Amino acid sequence: MNYDFDYIIIGSGFGGSVSALRLSEKGYKVLVVEKGKWFTSKDFPKTNWQLPKWLWMPKIRFYGIMKMSIFRHIVILSGTGVGGGSLVYANTLPIPKDTFYTTGNWANLTDWKTELKPFYSKALNMLGAVKNPKLFDSDLILKKLAKEIGKEKEFEPPKVAVFFGEEELVVKDPYFNGDGPDRSGCNFCGGCMVGCRYNAKNTLDKNYLHLAQKKGAKIIAEHKVDDVKPIDKTIGALGYTVAIKTSTKLFSKKKALTAKGVVFSGGVLGTIKLLLKIKEKSLPRLSNKLGDSIRTNNETLVSVSTLDKTKDLSKGVAIGSLLHTDKDSHLEVVRYSAGSNFWKLLHLPYATGKNSFIRIFNMFKALIKSPIAYFKIYFTNSWAKSTAVLLFMQSIDSTLRFKLNFFGKMCSKVSFGKKPSPDIPESISLTKKYSKLINGKPMSFALENLVGIPSTAHILGGAVMGKDISEGVIDENNKVFGYQNLFIIDGSMISANPGVNPALSITAIAERAMDKISNKN
Repeated sequence: MNYDFDYIIIGSGFGGSVSALRLSEKGYKVLVVEKGKWFTSKDFPKTNWQLPKWLWMPKIRFYGIMKMSIFRHIVILSGTGVGGGSLVYANTLPIPKDTFYTTGNWANLTDWKTELKPFYSKALNMLGAVKNPKLFDSDLILKKLAKEIGKEKEFEPPKVAVFFGEEELVVKDPYFNGDGPDRSGCNFCGGCMVGCRYNAKNTLDKNYLHLAQKKGAKIIAEHKVDDVKPIDKTIGALGYTVAIKTSTKLFSKKKALTAKGVVFSGGVLGTIKLLLKIKEKSLPRLSNKLGDSIRTNNETLVSVSTLDKTKDLSKGVAIGSLLHTDKDSHLEVVRYSAGSNFWKLLHLPYATGKNSFIRIFNMFKALIKSPIAYFKIYFTNSWAKSTAVLLFMQSIDSTLRFKLNFFGKMCSKVSFGKKPSPDIPESISLTKKYSKLINGKPMSFALENLVGIPSTAHILGGAVMGKDISEGVIDENNKVFGYQNLFIIDGSMISANPGVNPALSITAIAERAMDKISNKN
């Protein structure tokens, strides 16, 4: 057949970007469809008060880089735009501990630690990962906490995807022998998660996607995929018809494109929702495990605002240090750039408890005990300059299931294990210690206090690997069970709890999947 493209890739995040470059290198004609916008360095907001440039809420004409999705059991923060989550993530690229490779649905499919080792190295090289060279106020407090709890050797600056040249000095591509774009040195402004305005963050449009375009890949932004249907109406042996439409205009006609193969790389919120929507009519052979085994990193996000005016907690890269607190857990300090104070509107005094009544009571008790401190946090302090966000993660497992409700909206329910909770004893203890060291008051998202719903930036699973269609949605090479030339390569393929920031693992697994595909000729 005469296809429009050899492969259509849905989404331009870590999985989609890797797929675009490697398939293009192998001689295939590739199209990447991305629902978000193209961004240059100067397109990003100066602070997160510029909501139309920061938040993705298309119904009210906000077309920014960050999307917030609220479910019954979890609030999910994710990225949107050409480059996907790399535009808004915190640059941090840790390799998971050994339990990641030996647990979950994929555990017995291969020796994952050995298999992925060369692809982790390849991914680190492509993403320009280097150890953070400078520690600032919030990092130094974490180092002090590490010493206090006897874990000083477990404190470290992480590897991050940032170019640390001379601050703001423009240089020719330092990574790909001149084939990449010009870059500028990081100035440690802390604005990584609002969008790097200084061309220092190694987002995917500056490596994988940039090189893929040079190899002939086409990227179409502000469009989303509405349907994927086998041309032969069976297993896709003759390819697929892919229906796309605009994602930023109120009215548009669908356009049908044909491809020999399709790669789903829209992340959990994009891929799982689309596949659940089209499963019954277009792709009925999909595994009934679709939407199951959704995981977070069993994490908490707690902000601590200091009353010490001598400290500037906004300086540094988004995550400049981390502390391994035990074999299952670690703590990272996260920051926003000066002026990015929007989050304080969604935060309440930190309170824990078994139910909403206890949490709300404890919240008001904290307010009554320190009214002047909280007044300063809300009305006089610069939130970003005075606040460190503590990101606590664990590799301990529990899972959710996503499905579509009567109205076609994706919803969550507990699959196995305990439901996600912001009340994790280790996190509570570390928060208290950090707050004391920094002379600060802890706060958390309002939904955590009011209804006990935790937040995550690391939603994973839903299309996990298995030995066959009864145990998973894809095989160990990311091929969808029941269909030919159909792949899922994004966070939804992650089949165990990594317990750390997952971007590097998604990139490495994507590299491995692409390595299994032969050249076009």
